[in-house]
Amino acid sequence: MPIAIVSVPVTDVARARTFYVETLGLVVLRDEAMGPDMRWVQLQPKDSGATVALVTWFDAMPPGSVQGLMLAVDDIDAEHARLAAAGATVSPVDEQPWGRFTMLQDPDGNGWIVAQLTNPDEVKTR
Repeated sequence: MPIAIVSVPVTDVARARTFYVETLGLVVLRDEAMGPDMRWVQLQPKDSGATVALVTWFDAMPPGSVQGLMLAVDDIDAEHARLAAAGATVSPVDEQPWGRFTMLQDPDGNGWIVAQLTNPDEVKTR
């Protein structure tokens, strides 16, 4: 049973949508009104996978409360440079046994990890 949608709480859906599309490079799957005061904005990484819904309606999930969501990339150095050029504040690339990664936050403070994951078979042979 794969994860289909991860809710990310934001204050301003339009501002967050711009960040997730223009900075992170996600693709808009849906952007539809949900009544007079809400929008359903659903995004997905270009190479598929679980989707992200930008939400404003969960009282128990204030904007900025999601931390540690991870996006996998093939080349962390190239992605780090691309994110920085797109205006994101990214941490220096760090290395751990599970992979190399950088961290950043969306405009509301939700924390993301962008990682080049190490193949588990390679780790076993070290």
